[in-house]
Amino acid sequence: MTEGTGTVAERLARLGLRLPPPPAPVAAFEPYVRHGSTIYTSGQIATRDGHLVAAGRLGAEVDLAAGQDAARACAVNVLAQLQAAAGCLDAVTRLVKVTVYVACTGEFVQQPQVADGASQLLLDVLGAAGAHARSAIGVAALPLGTPVEVEAIAQVSTGAAHEEAQPQ
Repeated sequence: MTEGTGTVAERLARLGLRLPPPPAPVAAFEPYVRHGSTIYTSGQIATRDGHLVAAGRLGAEVDLAAGQDAARACAVNVLAQLQAAAGCLDAVTRLVKVTVYVACTGEFVQQPQVADGASQLLLDVLGAAGAHARSAIGVAALPLGTPVEVEAIAQVSTGAAHEEAQPQ
């Protein structure tokens, strides 16, 4: 169920979520780039409190429920990056596109159901602004052994802080 009333902070509280500090990149890249009113996040892996929530591949070491939880953890990290880039998640006017990478066996075909873990959380937190186009892609392996990685493109209001914000 998508609960679109109130501010993003109120929706986060209702969901029992607190955004972590935006995760630092694990290699030589920026965690996000803002160009005008568009924010591009780099892929966010499935970490919570600095540790992977699961490791391995869907269809082997990781089951569907754990994959969906990993996707939710990725989405929380995407939100943390968007907040850092926009100054406030209420500035997000539209989540344009979400790409979800799922580390899986060749026989695993439930990438869309794994991705729903991220999509539903983004809708629940951002309300109508969280409606997005999406791709769910199966891959052989992901960084650090994470089972899921999520990246996003978002539009923010032009009055939002940090007009050409870059990570610190």
